[in-house]
Amino acid sequence: MSEFTKILKVSPLGDGKNWVLLEEFKFYDDKVKGNPNEYYWVEVVPKFMTDFASVPPIFRSLVSKWGKHGNATVLHDYLYWTQQCTRNEADKIFKEAMEVFGVHPLKKWIIYLAVSWFGCFAWKGNIRLRERGFNRVAARFPEKATDTPESLQA
Repeated sequence: MSEFTKILKVSPLGDGKNWVLLEEFKFYDDKVKGNPNEYYWVEVVPKFMTDFASVPPIFRSLVSKWGKHGNATVLHDYLYWTQQCTRNEADKIFKEAMEVFGVHPLKKWIIYLAVSWFGCFAWKGNIRLRERGFNRVAARFPEKATDTPESLQA
């Protein structure tokens, strides 16, 4: 059975949009990439910066940036950043992670279909960000409430 191994510990950043992980956060999957005898581990590292669900404002009445799907969105953001698996696998792991938290089936499918259809923009955007030298894993932990993702790069 797929499972998260720890609670999510984050702190908001000064830009009002992003959060930084304070401790590692692990998930193992036994359906998408692994099998019941060999789990696929995802370890989201400390200092990873996430915006939770990247939901356009017009759709936030249907799906909020945070909710039961919150932990799964951090995992999905990390998989899209590291690209340690295919985009299709990342989306399926995301769906599996939402199931672990008991996200309502209809909401789970709406979110899953949205990332399946439109996730290519975030996937490609992360490639461009890395090419420009940006890293979603901060160089240091924030020290001030006004620290932003950009200020944590060095």
